[in-house]
Amino acid sequence: MTREDVIRRAEEALKSGDFFATLARRVAYPTESQNEARAPEIRKFLGEEMAPALASLGFDTRILENPALPRCPFLVGRRVEKASLPTVLIYGHGDVLWGMEEKWEPGLSPWRLTAREDRWYGRGTADNKGQFSINLAALVTLLEAGGKLGFNVTVLIETGEEMGSPGLREICERKKGLLAADVLIASDGPRVTPDRVTLYGGSRGVFNFDLVVKLRDGAHHSGNWGGLLANPGVILANAIAALIDEKGRILVDGLKPDGIPEPVRTAIRKLKIPEKTDPAIDPWWGEPGLTPEEKVYGWNTLEVLAISCGDPKNPVHAIPSEAWARCHMRYVKGSDPNTFLDVIRRRLREKGFDTVEARPVRDSLFAATRMDPNDPWVAWAMASLGRTTGQPVDFLPNLGGSIPNEAFSEVLGLPTLWIPHSYAGCSQHAPNEHLLVPIIREGLRVMAGLFWDLAETGVPTR
Repeated sequence: MTREDVIRRAEEALKSGDFFATLARRVAYPTESQNEARAPEIRKFLGEEMAPALASLGFDTRILENPALPRCPFLVGRRVEKASLPTVLIYGHGDVLWGMEEKWEPGLSPWRLTAREDRWYGRGTADNKGQFSINLAALVTLLEAGGKLGFNVTVLIETGEEMGSPGLREICERKKGLLAADVLIASDGPRVTPDRVTLYGGSRGVFNFDLVVKLRDGAHHSGNWGGLLANPGVILANAIAALIDEKGRILVDGLKPDGIPEPVRTAIRKLKIPEKTDPAIDPWWGEPGLTPEEKVYGWNTLEVLAISCGDPKNPVHAIPSEAWARCHMRYVKGSDPNTFLDVIRRRLREKGFDTVEARPVRDSLFAATRMDPNDPWVAWAMASLGRTTGQPVDFLPNLGGSIPNEAFSEVLGLPTLWIPHSYAGCSQHAPNEHLLVPIIREGLRVMAGLFWDLAETGVPTR
């Protein structure tokens, strides 16, 4: 059995319909982690679907209770062929965001895998059941071809990623021996472009905060009190404008990174976001002087996620008593999120916004991480992926979005290789979520080739 044979066999799983059937079973579990009523479905997904699937491949499996959110447990599966062989940690999350059943196109359901032309629709297809299922299918191919993998594997499936991965860091701290490995290989997020394989080594972090203006109790008639009472909506709007301007440029140095490291800038220069995107990019938005790629992969952004003042659905002629905005920072490694709130408060005081309170929402959903572009694991993975596709591979030191990579890179101390099997237009977190069949096919091929190469070459010298 050759490398090419294994890659062809992986592709056969798509042609035969076996992979569709497997993913259809997994999509059918409504594993909405934000919905407390779905806790039984989450446990059934792990116990009825994933544990037997791993056991059939020779994995010993166990459920780990979540110390932070009990309704979202973890599943760990281990297959040890030989202690001296390399060990791969494969991660995925089995939970999904809200199904939003009533908002899907006619004939589609979040809990039924549906094929239409080159798209497979269903909640979790792109985020993340479909992606980690591609990686597990590649393992199946190797085992069926030769009866062994040639390396050891630990699979970790969490079920609270859409809630910010509560408990993941604690599990990694408590179970370092169980989760010890030479490298993390996982898949989540989108490719830079749909038609080219992407490899990334980390992600931007997220820091959430609220801006609140509470001036008095109750609303007051604007005819009687207009010009006499301060309007919290106006104050809030101007407070936000003190942090970020009308073109999306952050105005406070303490919220910006200290530049882009040259190795990171060099890696980003090789990337090209498509000229035509859906939705179209606003070239005038964001930090001036940066390329679109540098803005999303190398810089911090401040976003207003939601804002309210008065009753938007039933406005009345009255001055509201309060206003509120939920905001967040997307930040790159090197920025310290522990300083953000103090920086924001100091800026508001300097500008005279004493009535605006900056409140923490909770700890950052995910911390910022970044892989050194010169790490030998990067070169090894790029060579393997390029060998399979015969095409250049896009490398991101960090993704523009956020993933729970800190638990692996910082707590477990692993090099982290993320190979996404989706694209930016997949409707992730929205109605009509889907995977593209050409990316599924290529994903099966490149992962089979990658695992074959790991068995052949072992751990690259660091």
